[in-house]
Parts: sequence; structure tokens; C-alpha cells
Amino acid sequence: MTETLSSKTARRIALAAQGFGRAQPVAPGRSHVRDVARKLGVIQIDSVNVVTRTHYLPGFSRLGDYPRDGLEAEAWGPRRSLFEYWGHEASMLPLELQPLLRWRMDRAKDGAMWTGLSRFGREKADYIEGVLAEIERRGPVTGGDFAEGPRGAPGWWSWSDGKRALEWLFWAGLITTKTRNGFERVYDLTERALPARIVDLPTPTEADAQRELVRISARAMGVATAADLRDYFRLPLADARERVAELVEAGELTPVAVKGWRQTAYLAAGARTPRKVAGAALLSPFDNLIWTRDRTERLFGVKVRLEIYTPAHKRAHGYYVLPFLEDEAITARVDLKSDRKAGRLLVQAAWREPDATPETPAKLAAELRRMAGWLGLEDVEVVGKGDLAEALGEAL
Repeated sequence: MTETLSSKTARRIALAAQGFGRAQPVAPGRSHVRDVARKLGVIQIDSVNVVTRTHYLPGFSRLGDYPRDGLEAEAWGPRRSLFEYWGHEASMLPLELQPLLRWRMDRAKDGAMWTGLSRFGREKADYIEGVLAEIERRGPVTGGDFAEGPRGAPGWWSWSDGKRALEWLFWAGLITTKTRNGFERVYDLTERALPARIVDLPTPTEADAQRELVRISARAMGVATAADLRDYFRLPLADARERVAELVEAGELTPVAVKGWRQTAYLAAGARTPRKVAGAALLSPFDNLIWTRDRTERLFGVKVRLEIYTPAHKRAHGYYVLPFLEDEAITARVDLKSDRKAGRLLVQAAWREPDATPETPAKLAAELRRMAGWLGLEDVEVVGKGDLAEALGEAL
């Protein structure tokens, strides 16, 4: 008989699997950053820099005031533990996962990538080979290295084709990010950029690699539908279905029913079920916990929509909105912006959620102050609208 979980139990399992509800370290450092990355399996990268780059935020949500340069060192330093590739979207991933994504790199070589980039690969194969040979000869490069000459006269490389060639080679796994200048990637051959101990690892079969990715997804989510498990690493639909079925047969995933969920869910072997989850965290809109809208609504009963690309007059909550996790519920959301010149964290809008408590304004204010300090800002100021704005301003 299929076990039934309450929605509250499922939420606690999911929060524990994502690293919430534990005491934060007093002085978080690089080892804690590595722990978070391994627990999550993937950290999404995005170029939006309204508060800070989004890849820094999952660490803050789970560790508190950790040093951002610690994540940079893990991702791009000489003793790195992370690499960049297409995981969920553009992502940082633990180095040990690189062999598990080689099947995706091989498929990319055969055209399994964005349609326009795939067409470019077919039409400009010789050009791409030339770019790869130039990187092999020259060493680390940026997209700017393939721009036009200083006087505007076209050289052998053109910016648009050079950029697309680098993207194609990145998809195909032939080059990777060695480091970054600001947010600009510096590329090199994969075998030069990554440690030999990773490059020399044997390549698993597609099925074995995908099976392990589903295991990682299941551990990171605790309890999840087949669609959730597929989406975590964006696996092909048919492949994901087969891998989930295989892990169920092997006893590594247990089918369960969750009250309020229409689809069958799967409980990861060894998933923790805490009696309660306590704590407070501001969540990036790209955080693993909430990056899938349907799952967020199932877990927390709130609709979270990314409104960055929505026209301003049509936005319900704001441009860069961070939900506020208070213990086991999302109780508020705030539209934030770092005013670095003035040294202020601006709250451009603050909204209550149905699960808000009388303590929500004070707890949110404390977390905003902590975020401001972590970002090197001196103050938090409520400057905008929302049904929580007045109470939050008073709490600050």
C-alpha cells in the first residue's frame, strides 16, 4: 500500500533536503561553501545584478554571512571544487559531476542545443574548428579576444561568430570556464582548465549517468514528482521516466502520495523528516528550493513568478523579488535593490503572504539587516509600496 504524506511533512522533508533548519556556522568558510554546493548538486548562474549575482544568494540563505570570495575561489580558483556547465540552466556544479554530463556534451556535438546554435555548428564547422585550434595555441581567451581589430577593420574573427563558436564549444564540453573577469567568462580547453583527476575519470554510459543525476536530484529535494526529478538537471523526458522507474525497482525511490499533489511523488532513500524546521531566509528567485513554479506552489501554497521580463506596469510584486522563508512557510516577499553608491539596501516593495505572522516584520527586518551587512551596505530603507511596507519600515 502506498504511503501517504501530509503536505506539511512533505514540506519539512523538502526543506531539510535543501539544507534549511540547521544551525548556521559561526564563521562560515570555503568548506561550508563546498558542503552547500554538494548538497544542492547545482547552483544556477544568472547575469542579473540588482542585489548581487544570484549564484551568491543560495549560500547566504543557508550559511548566513559567508565570504563571497570563497565561492569565487571554489568556482574559479586554482584549487577549485566547482565547474560551469548546463546543469539546471547555466550552472556551477561540483567537479565530480562532470563525467555525469558528458552524455549531454556528446549530444550537443550532434546538435542537441539551442536551435540557432545547432544550425551555426552545422554551417560553420570549419570556423569552430579554427577557434578551437586558436584556443589550443593561445591559451585562455574571452569573447572580446575575437572582436574586430582596434581600427574597426574586420579581422579573421568577427564578434558574433566568435561568440557563438565559443558557446558551441562550451556546450560540447571541449572548452570550459577557467575563471572570470568580473562576470565575463575566460575560456580554456577543458583538459587544461579542470584537474586531471576529473578529466581522467571514465565516462559512464548515458543510462548510468542519468540514473546518478536522478539520485542527486532526489537527495536534494527529499520528496519529488517525476517531473521535479527530471527538471532538476533538465533531463530528456523519456530518459527521466526510465531512470525513475529503474530507481523505484531498485528500491532507491519509494512512491508516495502527498496530500494535495495530483501526481505520484517519490521519497528519496534516507530522506530526513524533521519534526519542525526553524529559521529565516531570503530566497533568490533562482534558488533551487523555488526555481520551479509548480513545485513551489505545491510545497508552500504560494505562486512565485519571475517578473524581470514583465513590463513594469504589469508586475504584481516588483522587478527582483525575493520570497522570505520564515520557519516552514513563505510569509512575505520583497522587491530589493542594492544602491551601492549610497550604501543602502532598498526595499522597493514588501508584501505579506497568507502565512504571515505577527513576528514576520521583525524577522524579515533582521534578515534584511544581515543581508545588507553581508553585501557591504550600511543601511536598509523601505522606499516602496506593498501591504507589508509600513510595518517593515517600523521594524527597521
